[in-house]
Amino acid sequence: MDRLGRNTIVTDKDRSAPIGLFDSGIGGLSVYLHLAQQLPNEHYVYYADTLNVPYGDRDSHDIETLTLKAVEWLYQQGCKMVIIACNSASAYGLETARRCYPQLPIVGLVPALKPAVLASKSGHVAVLATKATLNGSLLNDVVVNVANPKGTVVAKYFDPKLVPWVESGMSEDDDTAQNLRHQLQVFVDEGVDQLVLGCTHYPFFKTFLLNEIIQKQLPIQIVDSGQAIAERVKQLLILNQLSAPLNDAEGPHDEKRQTSDKIRLPLTFHATKYSDKLGALVERLLGEETSLQYYSE
Repeated sequence: MDRLGRNTIVTDKDRSAPIGLFDSGIGGLSVYLHLAQQLPNEHYVYYADTLNVPYGDRDSHDIETLTLKAVEWLYQQGCKMVIIACNSASAYGLETARRCYPQLPIVGLVPALKPAVLASKSGHVAVLATKATLNGSLLNDVVVNVANPKGTVVAKYFDPKLVPWVESGMSEDDDTAQNLRHQLQVFVDEGVDQLVLGCTHYPFFKTFLLNEIIQKQLPIQIVDSGQAIAERVKQLLILNQLSAPLNDAEGPHDEKRQTSDKIRLPLTFHATKYSDKLGALVERLLGEETSLQYYSE
């Protein structure tokens, strides 16, 4: 019998357990937004390793160790499923986490390169990601098995300032914003017609990129993997008979949910390092209903 008793019978208590999400910072909240839209009846616990953010420039051993620590923490919270909502952590910690927790469904992220390759008309796509993700086997397996056979050129780009820029609130006057505008134009000049956002932090500046594309009428499309991850989670919940009972949606927030589709079940957000600036950023991204907590190491 495993922790959820799935070799005998799945109880309502198992089904009511939360889904755990983990990222080095607030980037994984972009995945949560897709999940909350597709699975509004579920409860979520988010672990942000803000003490060690970012992961992208760490070595593989450090990333794996930090990933296992986060998964263990979410496991101890009784999560019925864990989503490693971080491309760098998925690249170096996903397979080990699955071996260590065979009884726990664990979903990882890989940049949405395959749909970008299939959609490309120019045969030239770009992936914007952290160094760890760009060097990881999850992405490069897609390059070898999907892009190369189609003769698609894959450009890789890394800017170490992008994650800190998102974490600090994404000022459009910042040098990082200007560099991003410049790089977008470089991609277009090189013939790139699909730009993959290969880090969960990056969808938060997707609107910024789209505004640039519209204003300059650039022939390039933006691709991220959040929607596909939410669909995969939904499939796994059904497969494992772990979808939340419908009556979990009942409660004091019902009336608000009926009047505004922006209202979601509260997310419990745990940060390994808390600051008022972090709290303000999370509230701005998700709204006042988020329950923000500090997790002491």
